[in-house]
Amino acid sequence: MTRLVIIGGSDAGISAGLRARELDPSMETTLVVADAYPNFSICGIPYYVSGDVTDWRHLAHRTRHDLENAGLDLLLDHTAHRIDSAAKTVTVTGPAGDEQLLGYDQLVIGTGAIPVRPPIRGLAELGPADGVHVLHTMGDTFAVMESLERRQPRTALVVGAGYIGLEMAEALTARGIRVTQVEQLPEVLPTVDPELGALVCAELTGHGVDVVTGTRVTDITREGNRLHVDGDHYFTRDVDLVLVVGGVAPDTALAETAGVSLDVRGAIVVDEHMRTGVPDVYAAGDCVVTHHRLLGTTYLPLGTTAHKQGRVAGENAVGGDRAFAGSLGTQVVKVFDLAVARTGLRDHEARTVGFAPVTVGSVADDHKAYYPGAQPITARVTGDAETGKLLGAQLVGPIPTAVAKRIDTFATALFAGLDVDTVAELDLSYTPPLGSPWDAVQMATQAWVRDHLETEAALPESVANVPG
Repeated sequence: MTRLVIIGGSDAGISAGLRARELDPSMETTLVVADAYPNFSICGIPYYVSGDVTDWRHLAHRTRHDLENAGLDLLLDHTAHRIDSAAKTVTVTGPAGDEQLLGYDQLVIGTGAIPVRPPIRGLAELGPADGVHVLHTMGDTFAVMESLERRQPRTALVVGAGYIGLEMAEALTARGIRVTQVEQLPEVLPTVDPELGALVCAELTGHGVDVVTGTRVTDITREGNRLHVDGDHYFTRDVDLVLVVGGVAPDTALAETAGVSLDVRGAIVVDEHMRTGVPDVYAAGDCVVTHHRLLGTTYLPLGTTAHKQGRVAGENAVGGDRAFAGSLGTQVVKVFDLAVARTGLRDHEARTVGFAPVTVGSVADDHKAYYPGAQPITARVTGDAETGKLLGAQLVGPIPTAVAKRIDTFATALFAGLDVDTVAELDLSYTPPLGSPWDAVQMATQAWVRDHLETEAALPESVANVPG
């Protein structure tokens, strides 16, 4: 019987195992999982903290019973320490400290990422017992919940204003905690343009979050039951709880023992088939490089990407020839009553690969204004000045404006390689309560055409001013 060993029980590892078993039910498939929580949604953690998800068990995409019924042999609370790619073995330690060798015919590495710890004095010495937390695993989640119960904090400080940082600011606010959010860059949510980040900042402050940008936290000290936080520009706060959310880095220490190559960011180098270059060793998820359809090879850890990469790795591990089609970096985040989404490239990213980007902003209602409840969507569309090729889009709007699905229209257009102007030709649905004859997506692309292509071409006014 052919043996497939998968290291990692999150998105990539589970997807690989399920796909392998789907295609070859005779495959002996073993998953080595470092904790007791296989296939849990890390993206859902803030909503458990907020109370929107009432039971942590609901964060499981599938139960352990589901996974075992699919034919996966789960080794929970087992840590892989070494891969001998010549002997085709993995050294694993169990919960009791017992060591064993797992033989494999095919191996998939899906070790994911580890949280980045900023260079903050005191961070290494302080921990959950002091009210100082990082948030990445279910274990981290239980530690935060224990602190919330034990300490009953009235104030908290969140270091970082990326996706998880913003979601946690909302979650803690929902619990009645006064939150200070500190971001070292000039604006919150630096994955979108500053013009849109400013809208997110206004949403945060409108819900009581004290937002401090352009400031780096330098020190955390414990003073009795309180925490004293210092930063640049004479910043100082005394709070009951500190949460550090500084991004992630690929977890590749184990993979290095197999002799795989790493890129400059420290991620495992794989091809589009998720092969590492070491015979019969595949890798997928947040530990590997990302093949981006516009940028080429980069590092962009996303759950959606990990699921797709894992599925490719699992299929190829049983003899398939599937290629990962590539990422566009499509993302969306909820921040209180706003949805913020992006796909493709922003100006500075497009320039790195030789495009001549132009970005145009616009605002359009989500549906016909005469039907009650119409709300604005703020858009920024990026296209190539020389070819008119669509390069990216960013959207911000209230939750009911379907920003998450409208960014998917842009992502589909990018996947197909459409020009900005061609998006207006898409046959999109319309009814007054839900949209307009020209959807907000198309209004945004028409604004780009008017501001760039048609202005440069000096088209007659009757042509240049396409009805919106």
